[in-house]
Amino acid sequence: MLQLFRTERMWRTPPSLSDRYDVVIIGGGVHGLAAAYYLGKRGVKNVAVLEKSYVGAGASGRNTAIIRSNYRTPEGVAFYDESVKLYEGLSVELGYNVLFSQQGHLTLAHTDSAVNGLRVRAEVNQLCGVSSRVIWREEIQKLVPAMDCSDRPRYPVIAALYHPPGGIIRHDAVVWGYARGASRLGVDIHQFTEVTGIDTAGGAVTGVRTSRGDIKTGTVLNATAGFCSTIAKMVGMTLPITTHPLQAFVTEPLTAFLDKVIVSSNLHVYVSQTDRGECVIGSEIDPYTSYSHRSTLPFLEATAHHTLELFPCLRDVRVLRQWAGICDMTPDYSPIMGEVPALKGFFLDVGWGTYGFKAGPVSGYRMAEAIATRQTPELLKPFSITRFHEGRLVGEKAAAAVSH
Repeated sequence: MLQLFRTERMWRTPPSLSDRYDVVIIGGGVHGLAAAYYLGKRGVKNVAVLEKSYVGAGASGRNTAIIRSNYRTPEGVAFYDESVKLYEGLSVELGYNVLFSQQGHLTLAHTDSAVNGLRVRAEVNQLCGVSSRVIWREEIQKLVPAMDCSDRPRYPVIAALYHPPGGIIRHDAVVWGYARGASRLGVDIHQFTEVTGIDTAGGAVTGVRTSRGDIKTGTVLNATAGFCSTIAKMVGMTLPITTHPLQAFVTEPLTAFLDKVIVSSNLHVYVSQTDRGECVIGSEIDPYTSYSHRSTLPFLEATAHHTLELFPCLRDVRVLRQWAGICDMTPDYSPIMGEVPALKGFFLDVGWGTYGFKAGPVSGYRMAEAIATRQTPELLKPFSITRFHEGRLVGEKAAAAVSH
């Protein structure tokens, strides 16, 4: 006799909005959900996450899930290194397997100037306690036998920055794990709930208007990635951010041949292989501002061409699908985090560009600390929005490679 079992939902969706929350988080991606989870851990229970589509529909579901901490500035290295450490224990923390594979990350250099840049990054990483070193062609070939390290390519591989803790993760598992964890701590997750306005009075946030009703609240967190500028405009704020599309594609599944993440800034391409055998391949952000999620043929042609310079063995492999997301780019390639000084209760977790998924755990953990204590954690202070007029930029473009 067939028995039917009731399965527990991953997270609870309340039938209606409450008319008051202590904290409203706009954006149901990894940053918003992580902040909600860690707020719940701190005992802040009356929290709502508002997502205009479904959970993980934005950048969290449209990235290539590369994790690393080999950045260029001491501020960036310390920040992303804490995120890697949180990722390492995340499956145990959430009781949900996020499939984090620390297989190693190689940033290639094809020119002398690129090698010099890798040397600087390696020294900064090592001084900050992050495992990272420059390796040369012979060792690269041993680590990645399938890659063409000969003199045949137009831009031969000279060296690489080898970062063993780097790797890949299942982005959907991270999003679902945080959503489930937050829900179990009492957070309300409202999908298909679009924010249409934010109310303020006397220099402070007083409420949020949505497509399903109005909410009174004294704290709002903007964690909307590529759409962060549109949310900021609701409080009369212009962010120093431009939004660009970022594209990627995936091949048919192949027998395992690549157990490292490969990034080349000179060729504007990065390649990794998933646990299902697919090759995930991407490039730099598109050179124009747009909110478009459409993929393009010129991107596919150029990126496939550069991939074949590194891996000619992929020449007959079929492409299964291609997609695009949108990235919120700041002038210094670093995020904007913390409470806005001129508007009490309005917090920003934006400007991530293509680094956002790497920072999901640390941003959520530290933003929750900032909201719960109303004190800015030391790790977040370099990323305040005031840095732009104070002249203390945190320039991470040198560590961007192809923004990954």
